[in-house]
Amino acid sequence: MDAIQTEKVYVAVGNDAQDGFKALNWTLKKWNSHPISVVILHVTHNTPMDYVYTPFGKLPARSVSEEKLQILRKDEQEKINKLFSKYVAFCGKVPAEILQVEKSDEPMQKRVIDLIFGLGITKLVMGFSFMKPSMKSKGAISGLFYVHQHKPSFCELFIICGGKQIFLRGKNDEKIMEDDHGVMVARIRDKITFKDWLDKWFNDKTQDSPDKSESLSSSNLESPVTRNQWEIYLQEIENYYQELLSSKLEEGNCGLDNDDSQIGPNEPHVTEQNNYNMSGAEKIEVLKSQLNEAQKTILLKRKEAKDSKERHAKAEWAICLCNSRAEEVEGRIREEVSAKEELKKEWEAEREQTEEMRMEVEERRRRLSSLTEVQSELSNRLQIWTLAKTRAETQLERAVRERTEMVREIEELRRQRDVLNRRIEFCKQKDAIGMAARIADTRCTFREYTAEEIRLATDNFSERLRLKSGGDWSNVYRGRFNHSTVAIKMLPSFSLQHFQSKVRLLGDIRHPHLIAMAGFCSEPKCIVLEYMRHGSLRDMLFSRRKNRVLRWYDRIRIATEVCSGLGFLNGAEPRPVIHCHLTPSTVLLDRNLVAKITGFGLHDCRDEQCNVESDLQAIGVLLMHLLTGRNWAGLVEEVMTVDMDREALASVLDEMAGQWPLDLAIELAGLALMCVSTKSKNNSSELSIAKVLEELNEIRRKGDEIVGREGRKAIIGGCVDREGTSDVPSVFLCPILQEVMKNPHLAADGFSYELEAIDHWLQSGRDTSPMTNLRLKHTFLTPNHTLRSLIEDWQTNKPPKLTH
Repeated sequence: MDAIQTEKVYVAVGNDAQDGFKALNWTLKKWNSHPISVVILHVTHNTPMDYVYTPFGKLPARSVSEEKLQILRKDEQEKINKLFSKYVAFCGKVPAEILQVEKSDEPMQKRVIDLIFGLGITKLVMGFSFMKPSMKSKGAISGLFYVHQHKPSFCELFIICGGKQIFLRGKNDEKIMEDDHGVMVARIRDKITFKDWLDKWFNDKTQDSPDKSESLSSSNLESPVTRNQWEIYLQEIENYYQELLSSKLEEGNCGLDNDDSQIGPNEPHVTEQNNYNMSGAEKIEVLKSQLNEAQKTILLKRKEAKDSKERHAKAEWAICLCNSRAEEVEGRIREEVSAKEELKKEWEAEREQTEEMRMEVEERRRRLSSLTEVQSELSNRLQIWTLAKTRAETQLERAVRERTEMVREIEELRRQRDVLNRRIEFCKQKDAIGMAARIADTRCTFREYTAEEIRLATDNFSERLRLKSGGDWSNVYRGRFNHSTVAIKMLPSFSLQHFQSKVRLLGDIRHPHLIAMAGFCSEPKCIVLEYMRHGSLRDMLFSRRKNRVLRWYDRIRIATEVCSGLGFLNGAEPRPVIHCHLTPSTVLLDRNLVAKITGFGLHDCRDEQCNVESDLQAIGVLLMHLLTGRNWAGLVEEVMTVDMDREALASVLDEMAGQWPLDLAIELAGLALMCVSTKSKNNSSELSIAKVLEELNEIRRKGDEIVGREGRKAIIGGCVDREGTSDVPSVFLCPILQEVMKNPHLAADGFSYELEAIDHWLQSGRDTSPMTNLRLKHTFLTPNHTLRSLIEDWQTNKPPKLTH
């Protein structure tokens, strides 16, 4: 669809703001439903250089200084610019622009016709005041009639007076302006000059025959028709003469400046004379004499007007001169008054300053007297300090001698320390060689730690690093060797031979779901195991904390992993390894929630019930724990007698695991009942760890299909708090606590630590680095603001945690 074309409407306004706003208002109402743009046409009337407009009226330009003349003309231009701004603002949302046209010497009405042709104006709205700056109302009306008669046909002219449209009517020698209701607003009548009457008279005489114009007989002039015409012409001449006489009696009133818009022909006033008794030649003579008198009267009027103009100019110059001198006198008076005020202020200031100086002198006198007292007191103190200085110098000399002696002692101690360090290094190398030999003898692939290393790793077995299991303190400590965190399990009750055999056994066992041993220490007896971030399965299941929950598919995966690790132990050669103590407390979870079994190989299973069937029954109980989230210890017989239909099973499922797929839960519960009933007489089928693992893998496969098919909708509603898992940048973790740092500080070794952890490390008497075991150059800590900002940004932008 073509865009609607905007039409330009030109609005000609004058300096009369009220008339201009009414013309603009009429234009906007006229085309309020049409897309238009308004061009405000304004003709700049050049002010004559001989006169300026002041608050006292129009004065000669020579009576005003050049600077004031420029200021007055600048003010006049600013007023015009402000008026233009008001015009544009009045148009509102209608686009508007100002077009200024300088006025030339030709009449205004002709200038308007030239603008219509030059700009191609199709719609022109002209305010009545547009013509008035250069002519009176009568002349303005004549100019409007001229524009109306001579405008091109493509231009529509709308004349606005007082906010209403005016229509022009021409009738004989009268020009009438009417509003839209036919009410006459103004009327003028064209005057016929004496020249026009003569032209008319001679035209009337010559229109009959060209030959008759050469000779006019007295008989023709005396004819009735000619006599009547002469009487009319004579009457008109007499009227014109009487008008000149009347204008002579009225000072300052000129017929050309009459501003009356309704002007009619003057009433005939002729002297009583007998026109019928005069011949044509006598009438011509009378006319000539009257013409001469009229010409003399006109010349006299012109001379009087010229003299009046000169007198007016001189009077204006005198008024301007008086005004300027009055302004000078007023300015001098103001200057004298201001000077007087300044002098008065200066006198007041001098008086105040004198008073202040007097008070200041008195104050200084008081201070001088007090300073004299202070001087005497200082003299006494100086004597005392001189004596004290002498004693201090004596003590300083004694301290210098003592310091020199201490420096010599320190140098001796440093020399002894270097000797001891060399001996320590030698011993370490010797111990390392011996340890390597012992490890080679025992064919172990793990490391033996010294007692000092174990104490340093556990902060001398600090209770702060002691781990809990099921809410109770255990004999396991969290430690750190170099860059890795480990768990150190104390075994004080083992004999050395028994301990070495257990170490060899544990060192030979490696499985993804069994806790691996990283080293051992013979004295004190302990083994170094890999550290599991999330603790035991018991803490995860029975803590009931919403930020530490396991979803149902994670529970199925953990059951599969535990069964895999237990199956590896039971299938060991040459004889199976029986766990005998498989509970949620002996199943640990790392930072990725991968399950690993601990506690195997450390207990002697001499009980006849400690066999593969007992481990299989422990798997069943563990499945019950995972399904219900309850501690079923000691209630196995009650579980076996429960009628596990769908409704009953749904009522005992752990809600913290999310929405269990009921079919998978039934399969898992059935498998658990089969495991716990392996020793029952009613159980005739043979069940093995391998078969249970196969069933669990099938259940896990079905669960993975459900999760994949539903777009992981099943996990919405909760997850495990995995802060510190593999998705955390390692640089954000404290090397001591292995937790995301909240207030990281930079130590002398170049590593950043949690402030609380590194403070405890240094306050315990250590001066070595937790990472390199080298001596720190200093113990000053610097806040690592950059790392702290990165941690805060990571915590802000990481995905939100889902909670149940």
